[in-house]
Amino acid sequence: MPNKTPTGQASPSLLERDTMKRVSRRLMPLIIVCYLIAYIDRSNVSIAALTMNADIGLTTAAYGVGAGLFFVTYIIFEIPSNLALHRFGARVWIARIMITWGIIAGCMSLVTGPASFNTVRLLLGAAEAGFTPGIIFYLAQWFPNRHRGRAMSRFYVGAAMATVIGAPLSGLILQTTDGLLGLAGWKWMFIVEAIPAVVLGFVVLKYFTDKPKDAHWLPTENRKWLSATLAAEQAAADSLRKFTIRGALSNPGVLLLAGFFFLYSFNSIGLTLWMPQVIQGTFGNPDTLTTTLLTAIPYVCAVILMVAVGHSVDKRGRRHLHMAVPMALASLMLIGSVMAGPTILGFTLLSLSTGLAWSAVPAMWGTATAFMTGIAAAAGVALINSTANVAGVAVPPMIGAVKEATGSFQVPLVIIAVAMMLAAGVALWSKRFTGEGRLSRDVETVE
Repeated sequence: MPNKTPTGQASPSLLERDTMKRVSRRLMPLIIVCYLIAYIDRSNVSIAALTMNADIGLTTAAYGVGAGLFFVTYIIFEIPSNLALHRFGARVWIARIMITWGIIAGCMSLVTGPASFNTVRLLLGAAEAGFTPGIIFYLAQWFPNRHRGRAMSRFYVGAAMATVIGAPLSGLILQTTDGLLGLAGWKWMFIVEAIPAVVLGFVVLKYFTDKPKDAHWLPTENRKWLSATLAAEQAAADSLRKFTIRGALSNPGVLLLAGFFFLYSFNSIGLTLWMPQVIQGTFGNPDTLTTTLLTAIPYVCAVILMVAVGHSVDKRGRRHLHMAVPMALASLMLIGSVMAGPTILGFTLLSLSTGLAWSAVPAMWGTATAFMTGIAAAAGVALINSTANVAGVAVPPMIGAVKEATGSFQVPLVIIAVAMMLAAGVALWSKRFTGEGRLSRDVETVE
C-alpha cells in the first residue's frame, strides 16, 4: 500500500515519478508549442488590426463581427471533429487540423475587405475546430488524475505564451516588413506566422502516440503501470456514472462546466482579441511595437499563475475552489483597473486580473476529464469548449459596438468583470454534479 501525504493522497512511487517524467518530456514540449502556434494564428488578427483595419476599410464594429465569425464554424464542427479524433486517433487527426489551419491562416494575407475578411475567418474556424478539446482529451489518455492539473496548466501555458511571444513578434514583423516586395506588414505577418503550423503538423504525425499501450518509447514496466493506472481510474469513473454520448451532452455537471467556460471566455476571447486596442486607447496611444510589448505583460502573469495553480490543484485537490477563487479575484481586480484608469496601478490590476482568470481553467479541464471517460468524454469536452466559444461569436462584436457607443473600453471591461464573478459562482455550484472528491477515494495509484 503506498504512503499517504498529509492531504490523504497516495505519495508517488519511484516507478510513477519515472513514468510521468518520461511522458511529460516526450509529449508536453510539442503540445505546448503546437498550442502556442494555434493561439498565435487565432489571435494575431488583433495585432494586424492596428494597421489592417484602415487598409481594407474595417470599422471597429465590423472588425468585431469578423473576429467573432471564427467561432461560428469552430462551434459547428467542434463536436464532430472530436468524435473523428476518437475514431481515427489523435496523431492523424491533430496533424490534419494543424496542416489545414496553417494553410488557411496564411490566406488571411489575401483579404481585401470586410467580405473576404469574414470568409477567411469562417474557414479558419472550421479548420481549427476540435484542436483544443482534442488535445485535452488526448492529455486525459496519458496523465492520471493526480498529474492532470499540472499537465493542463502546462498546456494552457502555450496559449498565454502565444501572446507573450506572439504579440511582440507580430509587432516586429508588422513594422520591419511593411512595404517589402510591395506587401503591407500585416500581410507578411500572416504569411510568416502560418508556416510553423504546417511544419508542426508533420512533426505531430511522426512523434505523437495514440495510447500508452503503443508507446514503445516507454520501458515495458512503465508502460504497464500507466495503462493499468488509467484503466483503474476509468473503471472508478464508470462505476459512479456510465455516460453515453447523449448522457454526457445533457449532464448537469457538463452543462455547468460549459457555463463556467462560456463566462470565462469573456476574458480569454473577448479581452484577448481587443487587448492591443484597449491598451492603445487607454494608455496614451503608444506606437505599435510598444503596444505589443505591453500586451505581453498580462499573459506573463497568466503563465506564472497557471503553473502555480496547476501545482496546487494536484497537491490539494478541491478543483472547484481553484476555479472559483481566481475568477472572483480576477473580477474584483478588473473593476479596480477600470476605477484606477490609465495609470500604472490600472495596468497592473489589468495584468493580474488576466493572469488570475487564465489560472482557473486547468482545474476546470481536470474536473471534466476526471468524471467522464471514453467517447462520452470526447463529446463532453467538445461540448464544453464549443459552448464557451459562443462567447467568441457574441463578445467581440459586443465590445466593438459598446466601445463605439460610449467612446471608451470602460463599460466593456465592467461587463467582462461581471461575467467572471458569475463564473466563480457557477464553479462552486458545479461541485454538486461532478462528483469531485469521490474519484480520488475510489481509486489509488496502481503499483
